[in-house]
Amino acid sequence: MNKKIMLTGGGSAGHVTVNIALIPKLKERGWDVRYIGSHNGIERELIAQVQDVPYFPISTGKLRRYFDWNNFKDPFKVLKGTFEAYRLIKKEKPSVVFSKGGFVSVPVIIGAWLNGVPTIIHESDITPGLANKIAMPFATKICVTFPETLPHVNEQKGIYVGAVVREELKQGSADKGREHCQFEKGKPVLLVMGGSLGSKRINDALRANLRTLLADFQIVHICGKGNVDAAFAHEKGYKQFEYVHDELPHIMAMADIVLSRAGSNSIFEFLTLKKPMLLIPLSKGASRGDQILNARSFEKSGYADVLMEEDLTNESLREAIYRLYRNKESYIGKMNNSEATDALHKLLSLIEEAGKSKR
Repeated sequence: MNKKIMLTGGGSAGHVTVNIALIPKLKERGWDVRYIGSHNGIERELIAQVQDVPYFPISTGKLRRYFDWNNFKDPFKVLKGTFEAYRLIKKEKPSVVFSKGGFVSVPVIIGAWLNGVPTIIHESDITPGLANKIAMPFATKICVTFPETLPHVNEQKGIYVGAVVREELKQGSADKGREHCQFEKGKPVLLVMGGSLGSKRINDALRANLRTLLADFQIVHICGKGNVDAAFAHEKGYKQFEYVHDELPHIMAMADIVLSRAGSNSIFEFLTLKKPMLLIPLSKGASRGDQILNARSFEKSGYADVLMEEDLTNESLREAIYRLYRNKESYIGKMNNSEATDALHKLLSLIEEAGKSKR
């Protein structure tokens, strides 16, 4: 069997992290791994940090749900990307393609279908995103993170696998995290994450409360590219980073509670690590509402508290953080009772099976 696989997915870190989790396991099983992404997306930056994975950029356009003049030219970029992906897959001859979604994945899935190459899609959210909705008819299997997603996909293709969590996140050292941030032992740590691009509203509300919160917490703030505020650079007990890669497992290990957006990959990582969460999902005005569904699902299960963005004020954020910390043992108890799935090995088995059945 030709054990070559092409991975795709991009546009946000969440569309890349599962692929990064899969890569070392695929290599252990003898797979030759390649990656198809956009020319300038975050996936190119993240995959560049992974050794021995050739990266192939293609053209892609954003499929918007709102009016924008780019909507008239981006379909041509998608067509160009589909042609590029088709030629690339024809040349590389992978036995399977795996997609985490994002707009760049649409040309890749169609290009694979045109070449008769089996494709597997992994959908992170409760309801599929627009890119995956377009790509799903061309896919061989559609793997879902939430059981609630199955009614939204073709029942002949859909399979529940659960969430894929990077193995290295489970190996974090709280002591190394404190050393990296120059934090003291014994004082609680609040980890704040606004997504790969950051969140101005969360950043502003947090910093407005900083002096009050620092009396009781040490705070590590992953605030997104260009969002580090020099005015707080020397604030004792407060560390801010645009993005964290190698040190993330250690930073997550030392955190007592987490304030975060509600992207599926992140919240399942916090669940695996038993970190009580205050989730502020992206509003429907800024998204399709998928994070709201993710957050409500976790709230219903008792893993998280939810503060809607339209209810976010300096005061409501402060009160919610303190309430989360007071009740953290209750959240941890519910997380300890959660049913973990071995999603990583399920996906690996599906990839092996699909590779053997190449038409």
